[in-house]
Amino acid sequence: MSARRAERLINLVICLLSTKQFLSAERIRSAVPGYGDGDGSAQADEAFKRMFERDKTELRDLGVPLETGRNGWGDTEDGYRIARGDYELPDVELTADEAAAVGLAARLWESASLSQAAHGALQKLRAAGIDVDSHAAPGIEPRVEASDPAFQPCLDAVRAGRPISFDYRRPRAQEPEPREVEPWGVVSWHGRWYLVGHDRIRQATRCFRLSRILGGVRNAGQPGTVTVPDGIDLTATVADSVPPTSQTATVLIRPGLAQGLRRSAVPTGRDGPEGEEFEVSYGDPEALADRLIGFGSAVIALRPPEVRDAITGKLRQLVGT
Repeated sequence: MSARRAERLINLVICLLSTKQFLSAERIRSAVPGYGDGDGSAQADEAFKRMFERDKTELRDLGVPLETGRNGWGDTEDGYRIARGDYELPDVELTADEAAAVGLAARLWESASLSQAAHGALQKLRAAGIDVDSHAAPGIEPRVEASDPAFQPCLDAVRAGRPISFDYRRPRAQEPEPREVEPWGVVSWHGRWYLVGHDRIRQATRCFRLSRILGGVRNAGQPGTVTVPDGIDLTATVADSVPPTSQTATVLIRPGLAQGLRRSAVPTGRDGPEGEEFEVSYGDPEALADRLIGFGSAVIALRPPEVRDAITGKLRQLVGT
């Protein structure tokens, strides 16, 4: 949707919310910026009618309760309005735990591209008198970050419906491979971001972990040329493609820290002054390494060697050695 059309729709909603009467199409045309008064020609009138019909359909598709009716017996033309009671959400009432969960959800979005929307949502809740503390429950560490360099260009390509190409390194592969993809969506699964789409080279649906995309994401076609299949469940597609967690790693967790990891791990009963031992299931050692690194010094990987080596390799990449 273009910025001009989005602005016109917002103006239309504001106009129809501001009155209890039904407004005729002509009154809406003169009151809502974006429609214009026209030059009185039949061609201009027909263009307005088509535009207004599209806008009404768009609002109804978005769930806006657009009403049609007449103000009295003297009216000969249908009018439109939006009943404020049907449009507005009921008062938001959150328990202390629910408010804390909202605050934690906002902390999940640590990238510049998503933080503005999260902070805006918090401001609206606080303005409504709801006490939302994004720093509450310090024992919980949300780990859904959007810091992968490929995140924003992939998300932009999905929104634009534009094919892209990139170099992709598969697990345990030494060299990256070129891929050309029709992107359908970007999905978070178990703390990692994935691109789902149609792989043109392999002629099949594929999922790509964003952290394995090397180099830049390049345009491979024109905007609006990608069609997302009807009924596609992106999250289920990613879940089916991720290797099962058939292996176990042993980690040491410092006392009172990494609560999120503790909830998904199994205690071994071997505790000491430096922390408690847990077993963590995993399928990809690099994925587990990414997860454990995110907890910093709160978690130490004890075994197996492949997980420790993966962590060491990633830390060396971070410091440039």
